[in-house]
Amino acid sequence: MIPETNFPTAAALRRVFESPRFAASLTHAILAVAFSTHLVRSVMGWAGLIGILAGMVILAGVSLIARRKHIEWHGLLPISILVFVAWTALSAVWSGYTFTTLGGIAYQIAFGFLALYIALVRDTIQIVRATGDVLRILLGLSIALEVLSGLLLDLPITFLGIEGNIGSMGPIQGVFGSRNTFALIALIAAVTFIIEIRARSVRHLVGVGSLWLAGISLVLTRSPVIGTAALVVVVAALALFVLRRTPVEGRWMLQLGLLGATVVAAIAAWLGRSRLIDLLNAGSEFETRYFLWQEMWRLVGLHPLEGWGWTGYWPQDVTPYGWLEFVSNRELGSGLNAFLDVYFQLGLVGFVSFVALLGLAFVRSWVLASNKRSLVFVWPALILVILLVVSAAESTILVEFSWLLLIICSVKAAQNQSWRSYLALKPRPLDDDE
Repeated sequence: MIPETNFPTAAALRRVFESPRFAASLTHAILAVAFSTHLVRSVMGWAGLIGILAGMVILAGVSLIARRKHIEWHGLLPISILVFVAWTALSAVWSGYTFTTLGGIAYQIAFGFLALYIALVRDTIQIVRATGDVLRILLGLSIALEVLSGLLLDLPITFLGIEGNIGSMGPIQGVFGSRNTFALIALIAAVTFIIEIRARSVRHLVGVGSLWLAGISLVLTRSPVIGTAALVVVVAALALFVLRRTPVEGRWMLQLGLLGATVVAAIAAWLGRSRLIDLLNAGSEFETRYFLWQEMWRLVGLHPLEGWGWTGYWPQDVTPYGWLEFVSNRELGSGLNAFLDVYFQLGLVGFVSFVALLGLAFVRSWVLASNKRSLVFVWPALILVILLVVSAAESTILVEFSWLLLIICSVKAAQNQSWRSYLALKPRPLDDDE
């Protein structure tokens, strides 16, 4: 805590840490690091990334202390987040790789704390603008490096994993390590840029140019996983468009209809999954994933209730993760399915708490997006749609930028929808444009 003294230096520091400009700058820095962890690790290693995270956590903590009088602390975190994180921490007790589990927990909590900081000190529209600013730079850098590697030098940039395939129209991975991660970030960017354009928070030319950049990135990644997610996001956006223009008294009927249609579509997709895989031309990739999931499910039976213990990212030198990489004959950083990954690491208890966290965050965000006049409330709902759909084929929602976005969206939704807000002794401050 910054001490209350009469020295001008202490007062000046306090003004700096509680200023909106410092909060805005730190928010940009947090988002930039969260979205570019592969780039930072490639240049500075894990030690560099951990050092940067530690520094930002300290700065965020000092800033929160300096701004403590301006923050509504009642009902700070949704209970669903607390339960899930508490269970991941408790898994260190029975984990067979305790130090790895402790490291994974610290890594997860660090990003969660930074997400909490952003959600507390910035309005939703400010978060959208900051995300757009960061992703414009990272997408532009990725395309520039792909052009340099594939067209100008005709050489791979090995330390970043860039293979220089842009000349053959992809797949490209940019500074994000894989084409699926690049495509996921490009899709998040596309939604962010559209909200910016509609909210008129950036110049029209900048917004349109950014949207073209995101679209080009999506096409060149050639990711079938994100293609499906993009289709679902378009459908969700159209549903919200209709809901927001439906009279209030008729919205609940339309919501029930959408819920029923979603359930029917999910069942139909499951029954026709073989045909869908053929249409997506993802057969060999799916077969590899399916074999991995079978092995994970077999091992889940050994620890069905509590799981093997939390790691977040899969360590290559720890059992059973090294064994799974060996039998899959590929390098893995996750279980390639967030739900099964959580079940594997945290058992049935962790799985139920994770589903509750996702469900509450999505329902709250969707209700806000349906009922609030400001368009900015649509952003958290669509971001959660993306994360939920991609979670069926990737585990990115459990770590780094996806985990950060999940916590931001969950906290923002809870600030407006949580039952605990009605227990506050003073009125809850309104969000932007409410």
